[in-house]
Amino acid sequence: MAAALPSTNPRGIPATKFIESVADFLKDEESADAALKKMNEAYGTYKYLEEKLAAKKQSLKKKIPEMKKTREAVLHLLSQKAEGKEIQAQFELSDHVYTNATISGPENVCLWLGANVMVEYPIEDALAVLEGNLATAQEHLGQVTEDLQFLKAQITTVEVNIARVFNHDVKARRRAREAASE
Repeated sequence: MAAALPSTNPRGIPATKFIESVADFLKDEESADAALKKMNEAYGTYKYLEEKLAAKKQSLKKKIPEMKKTREAVLHLLSQKAEGKEIQAQFELSDHVYTNATISGPENVCLWLGANVMVEYPIEDALAVLEGNLATAQEHLGQVTEDLQFLKAQITTVEVNIARVFNHDVKARRRAREAASE
């Protein structure tokens, strides 16, 4: 009746089966309207998940370049420290107000971890944290992209199934009306 597909993707998003034979499919359902209602609920769920994952993908796409910039800054601090050089920097005091500073022999850096949390780390540990966070973010971006592709395929399958069930129901009602009028 339906093509063999895994029941979910690796992160638990359920797969929709393509309805090969609408007539056979509707034998197991209460009515075409009930089947359409179930399919529309699945469609709504998929669209909701797609919206959430698209927002998550956008968020990750914004965070990854920031993480890379921060990692580069920490790497710069490490290289300057190894060479024994002083670092000239500008610090933002408030909006549009900066001051110059000289940093010699930096030992620690502070990283924003999110949720208004800043943690001070030794430079080497900060680099390890940043590298780990960057790798995790890139992995999540890959998973979200994969999930979005999976969802688009499921949405298309549900849309096709809805159209096929609806058209079958219209034809069946037309035949019943013609049979009743004879």
